[in-house]
Amino acid sequence: MKLLRNLCLLFILFSIAQLTSQSIVQNGPFAFLALGSAWAQSSENTTAANSLAGYSTQSSKTEREWEQKLRDGVVADNLRQDMQRLSARPHHVGSPYDKDNSEWILSQFKEWGFDAHIETFNVLFPTPKERVVELVEPTKFKAKLQEPPVPGDPTSSQTSEQLPTYNAYSIDGDVTAPLVYVNYGNREDYEQLDRLGISVKGAIIIARYGEGWRGIKPKVGAEHGAIGCIIYSDPKDDGFFEGDTYPTGGWRPREGVQRGSVMDTDYPGDPLTPGVGATADAKRLDIKEAKTITKIPVLPISWGDVLPLLSALQGPVAPEAWRGGLAITYHVGPGPAKVHLKVVSNWDLKPVNDVIATMKGSEAPDEWVIRGNHYDAWVNGADDPISGMVTVMEEGRMLGELHKQGWTPKRTIILCAWDGEEPGLLGSTEWVETHGDELQKHAVAYINSDSNGRGFLYAGGTHDLQHFINDVAREVQDPEKHASVQQRAKLRQIQRAPKDERGEIRKEADVRIGALGDGSDYTAFQDHDGISTLNIGYGGENDADSYHSIYDDFYWYTHFVDTDFSYGRALAQTGGTAIMRLADADVIPYEYKGQAETIGRFVKELEKLLKDKQDEFTEQNLELKEGVFTATSDPRKTYVPPPAKEVPPFMNFAPLKNGVEAIKASADRYEAAFTKWQASGNALPQQTATTLNEQLMQIQRAFLTEKGLPERPWFRNQVYAPGAYTGYGAKPIAAVREYMDQEKWKEADAQVPMVGEVLQNVAAAIGKAADELHNATAK
Repeated sequence: MKLLRNLCLLFILFSIAQLTSQSIVQNGPFAFLALGSAWAQSSENTTAANSLAGYSTQSSKTEREWEQKLRDGVVADNLRQDMQRLSARPHHVGSPYDKDNSEWILSQFKEWGFDAHIETFNVLFPTPKERVVELVEPTKFKAKLQEPPVPGDPTSSQTSEQLPTYNAYSIDGDVTAPLVYVNYGNREDYEQLDRLGISVKGAIIIARYGEGWRGIKPKVGAEHGAIGCIIYSDPKDDGFFEGDTYPTGGWRPREGVQRGSVMDTDYPGDPLTPGVGATADAKRLDIKEAKTITKIPVLPISWGDVLPLLSALQGPVAPEAWRGGLAITYHVGPGPAKVHLKVVSNWDLKPVNDVIATMKGSEAPDEWVIRGNHYDAWVNGADDPISGMVTVMEEGRMLGELHKQGWTPKRTIILCAWDGEEPGLLGSTEWVETHGDELQKHAVAYINSDSNGRGFLYAGGTHDLQHFINDVAREVQDPEKHASVQQRAKLRQIQRAPKDERGEIRKEADVRIGALGDGSDYTAFQDHDGISTLNIGYGGENDADSYHSIYDDFYWYTHFVDTDFSYGRALAQTGGTAIMRLADADVIPYEYKGQAETIGRFVKELEKLLKDKQDEFTEQNLELKEGVFTATSDPRKTYVPPPAKEVPPFMNFAPLKNGVEAIKASADRYEAAFTKWQASGNALPQQTATTLNEQLMQIQRAFLTEKGLPERPWFRNQVYAPGAYTGYGAKPIAAVREYMDQEKWKEADAQVPMVGEVLQNVAAAIGKAADELHNATAK
């Protein structure tokens, strides 16, 4: 490496000499000063290029050696064995095997040298005791609501331990009413129903899974007057339309059912203790006061059970985009189909057991790098979540092995195995709420995974870690393509981007990471406590889907997903490298230019949304005036023209744009100071590094406000948050965007100055860190 570096420098000098030979003759010895300066500058740039972001030259060399040992040491067969053990029996919240798994994970972390313990919270977790879906008119049919075992799949027959097919946090109810098909049950679908002249008031709605989080379907239905909700899995979305069904292939079979929570999005975690940990002595709400429990009863069913229901519907033929993969004509209703729906649950408090394993840092023990995955499942859960959990365990095993060989992290590493994620992020949220003050002071970052498959690296999170995770991904090789996973992800992003964005993406060195909503255990860290966050995993090439069913088990996973655990190994290499690099860096390797550019795009999206709505409503009102809708509708079919709408007024986005420009300016200053220090190759004095890192950790906290979002105060982050009607999906700058989506333009405009002030606070915090680092390198 040194020889190659020297050859490069000689080539640079030779080129400079060729260009300046006449100057040397004319100017004598002064020309050699320029050559000496060129040598020094080239040497400085080479030093920076060889250093990891946040490391000195010497610490980079040492870090690279240890990281390579970790990546080389990850064993795919360990992942296989751990998955087989953890998914051997159903292990939902409160079940015997869930508790058994927590104790086994604890013993493993202890064996690997971690200081580990179990932290228990008591949460509301309803389980069903009575479920009925039956067609009562015009014919009789009673749904089985049961997934049958598959011959050859040994765990699918563990019927007595399996959690029945249901939706957690559905209110109890017993209703009989006409049925109406509402497609995916999103707000846009109800606008289409309005055009068809169909109301769901007093009806039971039936929606198919997909195109949004399941909890939105009963929520929007209730807002439109529905009294019950059925959610089914259409084979066009995850069944035979996509490929061969289980057990021939990996796709959801006829009787497969997707369980899942339908908890509302006011706040995650225990419904009875919002904002505080669900400890034994916590003050709890009455169940009737809990905002996150649905307003109407809900049950999921298979397409095998739904076929008689949908076949009995008449009324208008469903719009083309609403038609699934069943061999029927999809009608909307209502009638003549009438359905009886009954849900009764046991509303009990159950324990969730978080396993917390700590390896104390040698130089900065009060700075915490946190890595987590959940281990509870709806049934056996080989894919979701055990495929992710086993990678965190293998990372822990290798960190313990390196520790035995002499490596100790500078910062404290905390590995977390969360319980209760599936019902509503229970274990992680209660832990964060309990330890919020400590986390605000000590947390460097939280890195999450969930399930893992095969294909491309995907990453989402706060964009101060975008460059960091790209650097980590450059070190990991794709097990099938033998290129770096970063390069493969970059090419995938180009392939899938709109044509007008591909040129810009090609110019960028890094893969853009997505914003996160609230789909997994990162939620409380990012949205409530303002902690830098990543969510990582592999996917995109799974030829299978048995999500939240009894068929998501070891047999299914090892036959149809990551069959040789090569991508499990890649995830353990990715997560393990990320943990080590954050834990050992002299300066925490946050990067703010990418974050500034991303927030700038969020603001442009708000401006575009306003312009699009102004154009849309202007055109719609004109067509109403011209009589377009009346003239073009089929007189033999019911059609109701859309209502006239007030064209949105102009909004003042200047505070947001000024805030973005302020962050960009501070980010440039910080990058300049960071690059100058990095180029020197020298370590910072310990006290300087400590002070700087303390300031850096607080920058992400500046995105928070105590009041939180206007109608969801638990969510305090003013840039990163889920949408109230998107669930898992992110809704950046939600305080403004949510009101715009509801066409409450004045309310949206009123939130802009507040968010602009938050962005200015972030810019000031970055600027303060830039000054600290600049002053340190100027000495």
